[in-house]
Amino acid sequence: MNSFTPDQVLATAAGKLAEQSGESLFHLKNDATDLLSVAKAIVAHVDHALDLKYSARAKELRLAAGKDTGVVHFDDGHVRVTADLSKKIDWEQKQLAEIVRRIASTGDDPTQFVEITYRVSEAKFSAWPETLKSAFASARTLKTGKPGFRLALIQE
Repeated sequence: MNSFTPDQVLATAAGKLAEQSGESLFHLKNDATDLLSVAKAIVAHVDHALDLKYSARAKELRLAAGKDTGVVHFDDGHVRVTADLSKKIDWEQKQLAEIVRRIASTGDDPTQFVEITYRVSEAKFSAWPETLKSAFASARTLKTGKPGFRLALIQE
């Protein structure tokens, strides 16, 4: 097996890497996955430390500005800290559906107030009879994601 450092892997053209044996690619992929796991753990650990260090100050500044969320800036020595606490809003779908029905029943257009999205479960669609599928087929577009490959060494 060829041994590559991360810098060597990045400096090697993908076509050249593709010439490596399956076993070499297996080891490269696993080594990269291990490095990624370690890097993610380090980032999570440092993010936790940043939260412990700066969250109280950021909260004070947000409260002083009369807001619960959003961006605030402050300095820590020679470091400019930008603290962002984003909003995540969830809407109760059944309640929204009822509100939309009430708006429509008064003669108003609910799309003036609400964005409406329709989705069909692919598992349900696949189980439908052909007569029902054909009614929906023209509204369905299949897009593919990024191809993925898993490698495993075969034990001899």
